[in-house]
Amino acid sequence: MKLCLFSVSYAGFWGQHTLNVTDFIAQAAQSGYDSVMLMGKRPHLSPLDITSEQIESIQSSLKEHQIKCSIIGGYTDFSGTGAAEVPFLEMQIQYVEQLAKLARQLGASTVRIFTAYDSARHTPQALWTQVVSALRECCDRAAACDVTIAVQNHHDVGVHSDSLLELLHDIDRPNCKLGFDAWSPALREENLFEAARKMAPYTAITTNADYIKMPRFAYQPELINYQRLQPDMVRAVKFGTGFIDYSAFFHGLKEGGFNGTATYEMCSPVRGGGSLENLNDYSAEYLTWMKTHLM
Repeated sequence: MKLCLFSVSYAGFWGQHTLNVTDFIAQAAQSGYDSVMLMGKRPHLSPLDITSEQIESIQSSLKEHQIKCSIIGGYTDFSGTGAAEVPFLEMQIQYVEQLAKLARQLGASTVRIFTAYDSARHTPQALWTQVVSALRECCDRAAACDVTIAVQNHHDVGVHSDSLLELLHDIDRPNCKLGFDAWSPALREENLFEAARKMAPYTAITTNADYIKMPRFAYQPELINYQRLQPDMVRAVKFGTGFIDYSAFFHGLKEGGFNGTATYEMCSPVRGGGSLENLNDYSAEYLTWMKTHLM
């Protein structure tokens, strides 16, 4: 299992310290990671901005620090919400194709994408059909670059493991795999070991972060009491200290035959703040936990 660090962790979102792409690559290599996952949008690897000179700079940085780029992280929503005359789906398919071309230039084998959020403009079946059609075209275009599309269990369509597997079967493309993560099924109270074992044969990558739950209540003065609110808030904490049973998750993946890339991300506010020192501590703790428990 290869260990990877996602550049979104150092992109400046949620108050985090910002590193540019080459500085991030140097940081990941210094921390001891095998590879990096580069975020396919600003401020890191946006197809809109990237130049041939910047590609050469990234290639040189990867070579200098003896680390691979294994994944490009795409950000999609194939619900196509908005004005009917605007070709939202075509724009996103083109975006995924551009990421696949960047992946080929950087030696990455995989582009990670999302499905779609639920939309009142579509019936569930119509939205499902639209997502399948869009992902088929993404896969066909990525195949020309010898790139795998990894569908992450993040957006509403196909988010449950059984639904995601059904979606994968409907897409029916050899270069369509899963980016199967633990945090979503854990929040939705799926059995992590069983889900991971079932999904492992179809999984190319997994992206990992750990969280605590923060229960919410609203005071009801007429009752002199509190009403429980759902869902809980969550906050990112150091790996292995949250509520997600990653031991069960990874043992399920390994029993199911997974031997792909495991990526660490900090894509939300983290306990302790967004200083470079704190982010580095978090990324180091992931390596320690993985090597202690699994390798």
